[in-house]
Amino acid sequence: MSDTQNDTPPDRLAANPKSPYHDAASLERGVGIRFNGAEKTNVEEYCVSEGWVRLTISKTVDRKGQPMTMKLQGKVEPYYRDTAEPPADPAQ
Repeated sequence: MSDTQNDTPPDRLAANPKSPYHDAASLERGVGIRFNGAEKTNVEEYCVSEGWVRLTISKTVDRKGQPMTMKLQGKVEPYYRDTAEPPADPAQ
């Protein structure tokens, strides 16, 4: 059974099709990310087990045309947008 068959997104996922962690089926389904308690929409790549996200920096691109990113450490909570609500905010 693959991860796209259940309600748990992959441990690591990248939006870049050249990445070995790219999973088109999961991306098509729609993966939402809550990072350190805040909803993030500019996530280029994430890893739950290592606790980091790679966020795009506005519309800036590198010399190869790839988006510029910065890596942040923290609590990563992915979820599928089509079936699940975002994880509850523990501060509420």
